[in-house]
Amino acid sequence: MRPLPYLELVCPAGTPAAFKAAIESGADTVYCGFRDETNARNFPGLNFDRREMGDAIALAHRHERKVLIAINTFPKAGHPGPWRQAIDQAAELGADAVILADIGLLDYAKRTHPDLRLHLSVQAAASNADAIAFYRDRFGVKRVVLPRVLTVDEIGQLTRAVGIETEVFAFGGLCVMAEGRCALSSYLTGTSPNSQGACAPASHVRYDEEGDQLVSRLGGVTINSFSKSEPAGYPTPCKGRFTADGQTSYLFEDPVSLNTLDILPALKAAGVTALKIEGRQRGKAYVTQVVSTFRAAIDAIAQGIGTNAPAAAALRAISEGGRETTGAYKKSWR
Repeated sequence: MRPLPYLELVCPAGTPAAFKAAIESGADTVYCGFRDETNARNFPGLNFDRREMGDAIALAHRHERKVLIAINTFPKAGHPGPWRQAIDQAAELGADAVILADIGLLDYAKRTHPDLRLHLSVQAAASNADAIAFYRDRFGVKRVVLPRVLTVDEIGQLTRAVGIETEVFAFGGLCVMAEGRCALSSYLTGTSPNSQGACAPASHVRYDEEGDQLVSRLGGVTINSFSKSEPAGYPTPCKGRFTADGQTSYLFEDPVSLNTLDILPALKAAGVTALKIEGRQRGKAYVTQVVSTFRAAIDAIAQGIGTNAPAAAALRAISEGGRETTGAYKKSWR
């Protein structure tokens, strides 16, 4: 394990192959989920069954790395069984922490597994000191994953005020809505990202050629229309082009990826404990490229040298729409 203080690199894994790639590429910590609706990336072909999760945890611990299990969706009313079972199994398998959003599950985990470390998911949308303090004091939460709506200065103020670890998103898909509370995908597809773990599921996606345009639809609703010279993005409702007040534009946000390489020193100075890379739905090559680039950048900062510009440029090729942003961190995000 690397000595503290340092920026902990928390990396995604949607498959055993991606998990191994994260470990080999320099992840300090890997987060993943069970293959069911208890986690917010519940897509076909992704995630881990109980045996695979046990093997992954054993691999990580052999390399002195940590594993966080995301159980970060909200149970259906009167049906908490699968979520409670996931917490029980995470504890039995030796997970280093579970990432939870639901108050009832936090209470269950604290009562049933008092030695299990609890992290508060971004799905809880806790973005002020009073909210975070509630989870800290009531459930003993040790770390909060902050929503992607805060500036670096606000993150610093929160970190100093709440006295627990803060984890922020550093790279990947940029969710522009209040996570855990967005119902856009549910409205269009009938499948909820908050209780079933699938935002804009592929089973509801369709691309149609109409004249010289390629039209993308989600749940039968048109999300975007592309000319032949444009790259056709995935039809996520918050990143669609819509007509409002007579103007057609990306109403909420353009297809773009978050990238914080240029502001890592500022995040460290703000007291951030951990950097989270988004992308459990992405493949082994993505994990290898992003994790190795951020590993090198974090190590360079620790040694007092700058980031590697060519390596940083390589990330643009795997960014959504080939574009990057620092999101709300610099208040330049609309």
